[in-house]
Amino acid sequence: MAKKEFTYRGYSMKELEKMPMDKFITLLPSRKRRTLKRDFPERQKKLMVRVREAKKSLKDGKEVIVKTHSRDMIILPEMVGLKVGIHQGNGFKTVTIVPEMIGHYLGEFALTRKQVKHSAPGVGATKSSLYVPLR
Repeated sequence: MAKKEFTYRGYSMKELEKMPMDKFITLLPSRKRRTLKRDFPERQKKLMVRVREAKKSLKDGKEVIVKTHSRDMIILPEMVGLKVGIHQGNGFKTVTIVPEMIGHYLGEFALTRKQVKHSAPGVGATKSSLYVPLR
């Protein structure tokens, strides 16, 4: 069984990469479309410059991780294939951008809260646990 080719709203990955930004913006949902129509803020412009530099170095054979604090950046087709370090509060989580991520925010892939894992109750959790010897 052949692997299904990725499409975003009926367009293949090759078509998306060649597509002008104005036409790509029309494919996005309303909130993301409105954000991109208003142009990038300065921090996102800097990120796009670093993404384009990393894309060039990727063609030369160098693997570059682009670190960013801009969690509200929308993933665009030109970012596919790069490794991005997304800030998550205490460090950066390295994420490889794949075609299925197009149209999502970077912050969706680097969660800022740890999952709660409950174990046995601690000392003092109940009245009887006060008298349990620790050793």
